[in-house]
Amino acid sequence: MTLLKIAGFAILGAFIALAIAVGVTMASLPGFNELKSSPNGQMVRVRAADGSVLVALGPSYGEWLPYGAIPKNMVDAMVAVEDRRYYMHPGIDPIGMARGTYRAFINRGQGRRIEGASTITQQLARNIFLTSAYDFGRKAREILLALAMERKFTKQQILELYLNRVYFGGGSYGIDGASRKFFGHSASELSLAESAIIAGLVKAPSHYSPTADAQAAIGRAGVVLGLMVETGYISPSQAAAADPADVRLAPATAQNSVRYFTDWALAQLDALVDERSAPIDVWTTLDTGMQRAADAAIRGNTPDGAQGALVALDRDGGVKAMVGGKDYVSSIYNRATQAVRQPGSAFKLFVYLTALENGMKPSDGVVDQPVTIGGWSPRNSSGRFSGQMDLRTAFAFSINTVAAQIGQKVGFQAVADMARRFGISTPINVHPSMVLGSSDVRLIDMTRAFASVAARGVAVEPYGILKVTTPDGVILYEHQADNSRVLVAPYVADEMTDLLQTAVNTGTGRAAQIGRPVAGKTGTTTANKDGWFLGFSSGITTGVWMGRDDARAIPGLQGGRAPAQAFAAFMGPATSKRPVENFQTEVVLPDWQLEPDAEAYYGDPGSEGSGGGDYASDPIGGLIDGQGNPAGPPQGQGYPDGPPIAPPPPQGQPRDPQGRDPQGRDYGRDFQRDQDGARGQPQPLDQRWLDGVLGRDGPRR
Repeated sequence: MTLLKIAGFAILGAFIALAIAVGVTMASLPGFNELKSSPNGQMVRVRAADGSVLVALGPSYGEWLPYGAIPKNMVDAMVAVEDRRYYMHPGIDPIGMARGTYRAFINRGQGRRIEGASTITQQLARNIFLTSAYDFGRKAREILLALAMERKFTKQQILELYLNRVYFGGGSYGIDGASRKFFGHSASELSLAESAIIAGLVKAPSHYSPTADAQAAIGRAGVVLGLMVETGYISPSQAAAADPADVRLAPATAQNSVRYFTDWALAQLDALVDERSAPIDVWTTLDTGMQRAADAAIRGNTPDGAQGALVALDRDGGVKAMVGGKDYVSSIYNRATQAVRQPGSAFKLFVYLTALENGMKPSDGVVDQPVTIGGWSPRNSSGRFSGQMDLRTAFAFSINTVAAQIGQKVGFQAVADMARRFGISTPINVHPSMVLGSSDVRLIDMTRAFASVAARGVAVEPYGILKVTTPDGVILYEHQADNSRVLVAPYVADEMTDLLQTAVNTGTGRAAQIGRPVAGKTGTTTANKDGWFLGFSSGITTGVWMGRDDARAIPGLQGGRAPAQAFAAFMGPATSKRPVENFQTEVVLPDWQLEPDAEAYYGDPGSEGSGGGDYASDPIGGLIDGQGNPAGPPQGQGYPDGPPIAPPPPQGQPRDPQGRDPQGRDYGRDFQRDQDGARGQPQPLDQRWLDGVLGRDGPRR
């Protein structure tokens, strides 16, 4: 009798101690609303400039559904499969615990965990407050928390918390996140079969995921439907009608080119904000329409077997589009920001900027002649030297010997310093050949340099994040523009723009024309391993690179071909909604038409091998020989009487079948006419001719 009394007092004391512990725990629990607003893990939503979500990273919770908005089938399916006595127990299920303990005893020594002993309340307590460590201490705390939660919250509140927070695989937490990921719609629209699939995921999300193993998911959903019949939630006929095999899954989100941009932008996030746990929205500069155009331009113009990259910057440095390769799924390597390749003649931007800053003018005379510097003798691709010309002509047709002489005159170290000043972050050698682009550079750095020229010498810093906010709009970070750093005087940048515009209108970059003023430069490396085009128009600066990752030669790859065509294919739609902007300086025609270097190309636009669309179809004949090679005067003679071919007609103006513009002027080749309109001698292609073509009184000085 004494032992019974002792046992009774011990049990009573244990219950009192348990009650006190439960009471203390209950008092320390957060409130219901606080638990609703504190999901585990940080979710990062990356948004485009228009606010649309580009990608969501980290745990995805979808929308929080109050208990009344959760379909009854979803609640019933979860209770039937996870905790059939949920509405009867006080937070722990003695029957389930006894069954689990018995199974553990039967399977002892096999290293298997106790299964089926945790109630929905216990799972929620573990999900919110505890880790997944498996030991008796954690289990005891789980039981205590479950009992306290049942005292503090209603059954409906516990189910609401559970269904909105439990993990369903694929980074999705809560039934709405799972429904949107697997079925493409809100959880408020879940059917019976879809509810069964989601309820079946809790046991093993990775194993039963419908996107990982559809048959396993269907089989598990069948088990859930059977349990719902067994517990009386649905009838056998309802279970038979709900066939999980008929459920249509949402297509997987394509890992398209936008991920090149988000990977690059998010790498800067840690330096901008300190928030590491709460959900955040990252608002970026990316324009989704421009991104689609960039993707199409690279995919449509990059040669077979090659890769391509594109970066487009707004006038303040905001990245409007970025493509790091033809396919993100097959290669996440970002060639726009990570790859270092030789830029070829595109590097002449820094050579000529240095020359202009040192007092040279676009109209200054230079000589295309043999030159040897420290044992290095550059040559032009034509194999000839054209003699006297002006600086503008040398740049427009990318004359290598002139670039070498300029480098020798201003100093190769000065050219390297200019490149660093404009944002080139990779090592730059100071060998004489550096003027032809023998140092490796990044596409984004080169694009930044051209953007700084477009900004009239003010430094442009590429950036991708406009602001970072909390989901309720509190600003954690906001980008501040810095226009304080001037790289060169405005007149130097204007003169450089003059040269760049001439290169597009009459030189090696003609394929980049888009019907409005464009300034740019081509670049082609030895043996056609790399092709570049960089330029700007209407406030957008775009750089394009193409080549192979293994740096092998690509037959026919030249900056004036595929890269320039990709530039035009992108910039056309990218600038279509922007006003036409004229540059500070007007283009001036070179002294004479020279044979372009290896960056220009010939052939009938659209014909096989020409790439289509380039102006160089030899409208008068004689410029191309029978084998398609450039024809010209004997070596060393040049074209003393002016060029044999005129530049293309003004961009955007139509021509009639006779080659006239609406005012009756001839293009392709101009001819003077007598009073009867008959053609006479070819018209001299001088400044007066250019003024007439451009419809102006005279060149802007």
